[in-house]
Amino acid sequence: MNPAEENILQVEGLATHFETARGTVRAVDGVDLSVRTGDTVGIVGESGCGKTVLALSIMRLVPPPGRITAGSILFGGRDLLALPEEEMRRIRGREISMIFQEPMTSLNPVFRVGDQVAEVLEVHERLPRRKALERVVEVFRLVGIPSPESRIRDYPHQLSGGLRQRVMIAMALCLKPRLMLADEPTTALDVTIQAQILDLIGRLKAETGTSVLLVTHDLGVVAEAAQFVAVMYAGIVVEYGTVADVFATPCHPYTAGLLASVPRARGTDGAEGRLPAIAGTVPSLDALPMGCRFSGRCPEVMEICRREEPAVTALAPGRRVRCWKCS
Repeated sequence: MNPAEENILQVEGLATHFETARGTVRAVDGVDLSVRTGDTVGIVGESGCGKTVLALSIMRLVPPPGRITAGSILFGGRDLLALPEEEMRRIRGREISMIFQEPMTSLNPVFRVGDQVAEVLEVHERLPRRKALERVVEVFRLVGIPSPESRIRDYPHQLSGGLRQRVMIAMALCLKPRLMLADEPTTALDVTIQAQILDLIGRLKAETGTSVLLVTHDLGVVAEAAQFVAVMYAGIVVEYGTVADVFATPCHPYTAGLLASVPRARGTDGAEGRLPAIAGTVPSLDALPMGCRFSGRCPEVMEICRREEPAVTALAPGRRVRCWKCS
């Protein structure tokens, strides 16, 4: 199998911009990314770096005034950006599904959770309501929802945060998609429930063969759940590689800064026990600086960094970085 066939998803030169009164917001600005069949790829970065917009772009669900302005999204050899909307609707849910960040805003509060998941089966597989609800009970049991026969009659507010997230996972997996996009699936949950949800996603991925694109700001989640990681900053991917390589030997100063800021059980930077922090703030995406987008915060900045934006450098097969000191 050649590399192109191994990749269930291949994103090339993707740009998604928002036209606003202040100017053009370049939320995603030339992203290259691949997901191999059966793998989990983590997308990490600070809030506002473009992670969620990237996932919505793959689903072709970017809200106005945003629009995809360049690039291609190859899924199973088909360019999703070239498909008519009717065909794209058939792909959503059936072949690509998405777990949204906050289940309380994704689930309709006035409908029972079983009916909401059953609707997916009714639309895509033309199942009658009774058969669809029987399948929902099976899927609820699969994702670890206790007493699924009664839970299908509950409303979202009657469920805990962890159970609501399991309902969203059930909805995403009920059609056995080839690719699942998970946007911060553990953000609103306590640590114990986070671990359960990550274990669940990993187990279901192993059982169904579904590939996963995991959007998160939590490096610990990536370390536990992903095989590859893409580090995003100000709309672009600044470093990409295996989790083992990137975490062990980060090349980009932004990646190194993120890893240094992760709390550890032992070893702080002084008697006060303060964690290192990345100086400065993320630049506004409608007024990006000249040169490297991280130059204003970088502890290793050089003169060329302020003048020219670095190109992508291949450090090794499957390992890429955008940084002048690594080129």
